[in-house]
Amino acid sequence: MSVSCTLGVDIGTSSTKAVLVDETGTIVASASRAHGVDRPRPGWVEMDAGVWWDEFVGLAREVCDARPDARVTAVGVSGMGPCVLLADADDVPVRPAILYGVDTRAGAQIARMTRELGADEIVRVGGSPLSTQAAGPKLLWVADEEPAVFARARRLFMPASWLVRRLTGAYVLDHQSASQSWPLYDIEGECWREEWWDRYAPGIQRPRLGWASEVAGAVTADAAQATGLPAGTPVTVGTIDAWSEAVSVGAHGPGDLMLMYGTTMFLIATGEETLRTPSMWTTAGVYPGTRNLAGGLATSGALTSWIAELSGADYATLLEEAAASGVGARGLLALPYFAGERTPILDPDARGVFAGLTLSHGRGDLYRAVLEATALGVRHNVATMRDAGADIRRVVAVGGGTQGALWLQIVSDATGLVQEVPRVTVGASYGAAFLAAGAVSSEPPLIEEWNPVASTVTPARDAAADYDALFDLYLRLYAGTRDVVHALADRQRATAFQERS
Repeated sequence: MSVSCTLGVDIGTSSTKAVLVDETGTIVASASRAHGVDRPRPGWVEMDAGVWWDEFVGLAREVCDARPDARVTAVGVSGMGPCVLLADADDVPVRPAILYGVDTRAGAQIARMTRELGADEIVRVGGSPLSTQAAGPKLLWVADEEPAVFARARRLFMPASWLVRRLTGAYVLDHQSASQSWPLYDIEGECWREEWWDRYAPGIQRPRLGWASEVAGAVTADAAQATGLPAGTPVTVGTIDAWSEAVSVGAHGPGDLMLMYGTTMFLIATGEETLRTPSMWTTAGVYPGTRNLAGGLATSGALTSWIAELSGADYATLLEEAAASGVGARGLLALPYFAGERTPILDPDARGVFAGLTLSHGRGDLYRAVLEATALGVRHNVATMRDAGADIRRVVAVGGGTQGALWLQIVSDATGLVQEVPRVTVGASYGAAFLAAGAVSSEPPLIEEWNPVASTVTPARDAAADYDALFDLYLRLYAGTRDVVHALADRQRATAFQERS
C-alpha cells in the first residue's frame, strides 16, 4: 500500500535538506547535503546555483528511494534569501548568486539609491530603509561593476524560485521574497514598483508574484526524468527559508515571534499591521493579510563552528566547559559581529570583539561568551521590535541550535523570553512540506497537530540582574569600539586588495 507524502526541500547557507512527510506530519525519510559558500573578497558571499539544482535532484531521489512505498502528492521548496541570481534568456546563470545580508558589497549602490529616491520615500513604499539585506542594490551593483554580465541577464531568481523554474518552467516569486527586494516592491500595494524596477533593473523581466502556499505549476517531463518525481506533481511557489521555518513551528500568527537557531540567527515577528522602523526589516508575510517585522544576526552557529575548529574540541566538550564557565563567562564579553552585523545596528563594517581576556580564560569561556553574545544580540533585536510596536506574546524556537539545551537556556535567561520548542525542529524543509500539503488537500492540515510543542524553556530568575548588566556593557562595548573596528575593516579590505594585485 502506498503512503501519500509531500516532499519539502530547503536550500540553506551550509546545507540542503529534504524531508518526505506523510499526511500526519511524520517525517518518513530525510537526507541532507553539506555545502559551502564562496567568499572571493571581504564582504562578498556567493554560491554557484548549479549546486542548488544538483542537490535537489540527488536528495529527491535519495528520500524517495528510501521509501519506495511513498507517493509524492506535492513538492514544497524554500531557500536562503533574499538572494540575487541573474540568468540569461535560456535560464543559464550569468554569474554566481549574490547571497542575502551577509554579503555587504553594495554599500555604494545603497547610498546612490537612497540619494536618488529619497530615504523617506523608500521606507514609505517598501517599508524599510536600504541595507545589506536588500536585493535591489545588489542588482544595481552587478549593473555598475559587471555591465557586460548584466547586459546578458533577463531573469531574477532566488533559491526557491530557481527550483520552481527548473521543476515547472514557471517564472514566479513569492510576495515575501519580493518584499525583501527593496526598493523594487510596494508593500501596501503588494506589487512591483514598476518605475523603480525599470530604472534599476532594465532588461530584467519581472517575475509573476504569488503567495508561498500557492501552486506555481507542475513537474515537467524533463524535470521528472532528472528527479524521479512523477510528471504533473504540483509544486508550490515557496519562500525564504526563515519564513518557511516559522511556518514549520506554527509561529506565523499575530503575536508570534520565531527565533531561528542556525548558521545565522533570524527573528520574525508577525502581525497584521505594517510596522516601520529604520533598524529592522518590514516585509510581507507568508500568507495574505500578514506582515512581519524581521531581523537577523549575521553570525550565530557560525561562531560556535569557528571556535570548535580553532580549538579542535568537540561540541560536547565545549558545551560542558561553557556550562562550567557560568553566567558572564568569568568576566568575558563578546560582540558577535564577525561578518558585520545586520539588525538592529545595520553595520557591515562591524567586527567581532572579545573584551576582558586574561591568561586565565580558556576555550570554554570563549565558547560561553559567543553563546551569550548571540543571546544579547537577540535581546537587542527584540527590544527594537517592541519599540516599533510589535506585540510579541509567544516565542517559538526552531533550527539546529535548539538541540543544545545550554544555548536555549542562555537566550531565555538573557532576554527574559519563554521559548516553546516544538517536536520537530528540522526547520524550513518541514515547513515547505507543510505548505505543499495544504496546497493540494481538501482539508488542509493544522501545524499544531503536525508539530506540537515538546518542551518549554523558562528564564532563570537569578540570572536576570547579571544579564541586565551585561546587556548594558554589550551596548557600550559596540559604541566604544565602533571607530576602531571600522578602521580595521578598512585595513582588511586594503590587505585583500593588495593580495589580489
